[in-house]
Amino acid sequence: MTNCPLQFVQVTKRFISGGMQVQAVKNLDLSLTAGSITGLLGPDGAGKTTLIRLATGLLSPDTGKILVFGVDSQKDAACIQTMTGYMPQHFGLYEDLTVRENFDLYAALQGLSIQKSDARQRELLNLTGLGPFATRRVGDLSGGMKQKLALACTLLRTPRLLLLDEPTVGIDPISRRELWEIIKNIKNAGSTVLISTAYFDETERCDEVIILHEGKLLKQQTPDAFRSSLVNRTYLVTESHISRRHLQKQLHDRDQILDARITAEGIRVLCKDNPPHPQTGENWKSVTPSFEDVFVDLLGKKTEAHEKTLQIHQTSPSQLIKTKTVIEIKNLSRAFGSFLAVKNISFDVKTGEIFGLLGANGAGKTTTFRMLCGLLAPSSGSLQVAGVDMHHASTIARARIGYVSQKFSLYGNLSTLQNLQFFSAAYGLYGKEMKNRIGLVINEFELNHYKNVNADTLPLGIKQRLALACALLHEPAILFLDEPTSGVDPLARREFWQRINDLAERGVTVLITTHFMDEAEYCDNLVLMSMGEILAQGTPQKIRAKARDEMHPEPDMNDAFIHLIQQHEAKVRKFNEY
Repeated sequence: MTNCPLQFVQVTKRFISGGMQVQAVKNLDLSLTAGSITGLLGPDGAGKTTLIRLATGLLSPDTGKILVFGVDSQKDAACIQTMTGYMPQHFGLYEDLTVRENFDLYAALQGLSIQKSDARQRELLNLTGLGPFATRRVGDLSGGMKQKLALACTLLRTPRLLLLDEPTVGIDPISRRELWEIIKNIKNAGSTVLISTAYFDETERCDEVIILHEGKLLKQQTPDAFRSSLVNRTYLVTESHISRRHLQKQLHDRDQILDARITAEGIRVLCKDNPPHPQTGENWKSVTPSFEDVFVDLLGKKTEAHEKTLQIHQTSPSQLIKTKTVIEIKNLSRAFGSFLAVKNISFDVKTGEIFGLLGANGAGKTTTFRMLCGLLAPSSGSLQVAGVDMHHASTIARARIGYVSQKFSLYGNLSTLQNLQFFSAAYGLYGKEMKNRIGLVINEFELNHYKNVNADTLPLGIKQRLALACALLHEPAILFLDEPTSGVDPLARREFWQRINDLAERGVTVLITTHFMDEAEYCDNLVLMSMGEILAQGTPQKIRAKARDEMHPEPDMNDAFIHLIQQHEAKVRKFNEY
């Protein structure tokens, strides 16, 4: 055996999808350094999951050779599987079993003796912080706890090579930080880690980063080496007389600017080469390149969402709502038996506002969303949406609402076109009107290539694009988005937010939950929830200011999220102990 943990030599892998041959991996050459953490990035369909499954020996290459510590995957896949740990995107935890029972099941599947299994389980329960929850049913755990348990089950037999396929998707920043502490401990114990991720900040924790595109290796090098190529091309632009959203649109439309995105401080700009001459009132400041800038420079292209969105909304949705306050919540609560999931919360949302709900897994965000959409009745309090009391006339309000749920809720055995036809009929669209609306959203969301492809087989980014298209078919005045970008690749997220900003400019009111803290900066106002309660609300600047201290004189939204929630949880623990 050699010391090289993983080596691909001219590897190709093809699949048949929708009757067409797809080359998921194309003549791929790469190798990993022993004892390192290597990040794997790329847009949807780049070949990341295929690469990881090939490395486990679960797939065989069509051409080329894959070596794991010198062992050929085609000659001895069983040996490779004893040296590797693999956590897929959807790890198969059994939700009716307890934490301990899941451990026991996976230990038996991995052939561990009871003595070895018990000792390793105690170690992993301590490492993951799941010790106090060992007898809890997995279905009752938060999303972050489930991911930590899934990783722990993968680690029952200590792997020499650990392969993680987007393990942090859909979990809050605190849980992500805890998962990364576990991953660092694994590396420090001598294992090599390959991890695919949709979070740019996670690439900064890696020793090397691999970027794939259309099955090909674009680049493999350290994060510092990637960033060094963009010196003198990244700037922070501010303008005091217009909103950040308007400034972003103006900058985005200039030929010399490749990318413009909203941040806490202003608009971050990536130039194609030299910066354009600043216009009157603009302040340009050179800033250090980030990995997001690198990714956009390698793979990005300017979207045309501004022009397309105008085609969808021929009339301003704001005409549908006569009052300035479109959503009004007062003392809203929701109980499930003796458990109070939402506790006496109050907030207002204005017409054309992007309003964010932030919080840890289990904070009550989705429960609040379901009440707002009329899918769940409140236990107490008042709730008005579009001037309608949701206690008595939720059906009327739902006609004005578009909803994208946390878990993809379209029909997997129907094609893209069939899903659009079904939801058009559900929203009361028929005949010529249905045909016109479907044609518009297919064009807007670039779905023509996928019209006859079943939703189950679509890449995640395309699924989310289809879900948003279905939600917009009836031109809703209010759009509810429950973690719509979870698991979606960075370029698709950027395109998605371009559309959302344009919809808000047209008067559509948007409520959104997200675990991407950079997305929180796109919101006009936010509510931060923990354990069913509101900890803070206001503009992103106001939320960040609440976390300012000596250690974080200029906190970003991630700092604010962690600080405020941990502070609240500490108070609750202290109260309970008292």
